[in-house]
Amino acid sequence: MPRRALIAILLASSVLAGCDMLGGALGIESPEKVAAAREADGKAIGGACRHAGRAIEDCYALNKKAEKAAVFAGWRDMNDYMRENKIDPVPPQLVTQVAGAKATVVETEDAGRDAPAADKPGAKTEGAAKPRARVSAKAHDS
Repeated sequence: MPRRALIAILLASSVLAGCDMLGGALGIESPEKVAAAREADGKAIGGACRHAGRAIEDCYALNKKAEKAAVFAGWRDMNDYMRENKIDPVPPQLVTQVAGAKATVVETEDAGRDAPAADKPGAKTEGAAKPRARVSAKAHDS
C-alpha cells in the first residue's frame, strides 16, 4: 500500500506542477497577468495620447475603461521622452476628418433649409422631417 500511495503522490505532484500551463491552454489567465496587461495597455494609451498632443484629461475622457494611474504613467514617460529628444506632438488626423465631415453635414443641412420644400425634387410636402445624419468618432475603450 505505501508503494501505491507514493506513486499516487508523485503522479499528483507532476500533474499539479503543470497547472499554470493547463490554465494557459484553457484560456484561464492569472490575476497577475491580467493586471500586468491592463497596466501595459494604460501606459500605451497614455503614451499615445501624449504623442498626439492630447491633454491628460482628454485622454481620461476618451479611455474611460483604462486605469488612470497607468495612463498617467505612460503619458508622463512619453512627455519626458519627447522633451529629451525634442519631438513635436503629432496632431491626430481623425479629429480633423471628423470635424470636416461635420462641417460638410452642417453646410448641407443649412443649404437644404434655405430652399423651399416645393423646389426640392422628390420632396414630400406633408411628410415628417428626416432624421439627421450623425457623424461621430468612437473612442477606444478597452
